Amino acid sequence: MNALHEKRVERWSPWVLLFSVLVLWQVICSGLGVSEFIFPSPWAIWTQFVEFKWIIAGHAWRTFWVTMAGFGIAIVVGVLLGFIIGSSRLAYAAVYPLMTAFNALPKAAFVPILVVWFGIGVGPAILTAFLISFFPIMVNIATGLATLEPELEDVLRVLGAKRWDVLTKVGLPRSMPYFYGSLKVAITLAFVGTTVSEMTAANEGIGYLLISAGSSMQMGLAFAGLMVVGAMAMVMYELFSVLEKHTTGWAHRGSQGE
Repeated sequence: MNALHEKRVERWSPWVLLFSVLVLWQVICSGLGVSEFIFPSPWAIWTQFVEFKWIIAGHAWRTFWVTMAGFGIAIVVGVLLGFIIGSSRLAYAAVYPLMTAFNALPKAAFVPILVVWFGIGVGPAILTAFLISFFPIMVNIATGLATLEPELEDVLRVLGAKRWDVLTKVGLPRSMPYFYGSLKVAITLAFVGTTVSEMTAANEGIGYLLISAGSSMQMGLAFAGLMVVGAMAMVMYELFSVLEKHTTGWAHRGSQGE
């Protein structure tokens, strides 16, 4: 019973916290008389959301599929680069520092360059989502392969396994928890990349909606757009958590007893 109660508490704790934050937010805005043009209350945001729900839905769909396109490319490139880097000590030593330096560059600075190359539209947004999200995937795959225990590899070699067999049949499955962890981080970054790009190089999407709402002083609408982006990222995060639980339960302590 105690374990069941703890699971229920863990399941509902995020919603209780969210509700508490919204109530406190509303009380502060109403009690202090904060102007909606400066910091809208949750009720004002909800009102704007209901009023412009179809407009928000259209922009949200554009942001979602663009993000998923960039994220899909990031998965492919990240896994391939991670496999190459993690499977070779030479590649790890040569490529990893360069990728780290590249990741330190502000991705928003690439948007004007991408606009020159591909024009205003989906191109810069997809590529920005890709550029900002592939690094966590690459790092985690490379780490999972590079940290394979030498003793285990020696035993497999003695049993007749080749280097390729060790990497594909032991290294990659062992890297799956790292992989899912990176997906949960990368998908949130992908939404950030898409939104930033849409704010400067698009005429659709939540980023464009934020700029339009801000310029017309509709702060409730702007916050509603932000909430939608957060909700989409949270849904994708939970989706990967479910996939992780059902495919890599063996890697988590106590999962067999659930």
